[in-house]
Amino acid sequence: MNMLAIAFKEWAAVCGALAAGRQTVILRKGGIAEAGDEFTPEHPEFLLYPTFFHEHRVGVKPEFAALFDAAEQSRPATGTIRFTHLVRVAKVQRVTNIDDALALDRFHVWTPDVVKQRFHYRTPGLFALTVRVFALPEPQARPERPEYAGCKTWVELAEPVPTAGATPGLTDDEFTRGTP
Repeated sequence: MNMLAIAFKEWAAVCGALAAGRQTVILRKGGIAEAGDEFTPEHPEFLLYPTFFHEHRVGVKPEFAALFDAAEQSRPATGTIRFTHLVRVAKVQRVTNIDDALALDRFHVWTPDVVKQRFHYRTPGLFALTVRVFALPEPQARPERPEYAGCKTWVELAEPVPTAGATPGLTDDEFTRGTP
């Protein structure tokens, strides 16, 4: 049985967009708890760990507001994380030009203002991860542990999640058409 213990913290609405096949690029700057204050794309496969801490409605394009609402409505009980999808990274790109970052607009749900804010935070630039998302055969709940807290991207789970039988959210053709 395939097991995965690496999780990637991301806005719950973004996780919903990824799961629905409406987003194929994750833009990442990094959390304040990252080594050197910068994100490193160190894992080619990971679980999506939906978070609600920094998420805000005005950061999501209006046409994706329903994803924000759905994330709030399906929010697990306090102290629980629900894993429903895993991600495989197809490509990693360091974006150092704001126009190039804004040109990725159709591949994600963030507003241009959020992209600009993240791009210019501390040192200009972002990572763009082109990703393929797979649905787990069954949602997996895990307790949220104190060591998972904080502004960090990567979390090593104490209890791995089974991933055998995960199915792609997009066909090969849909994925190819929907990526930069």
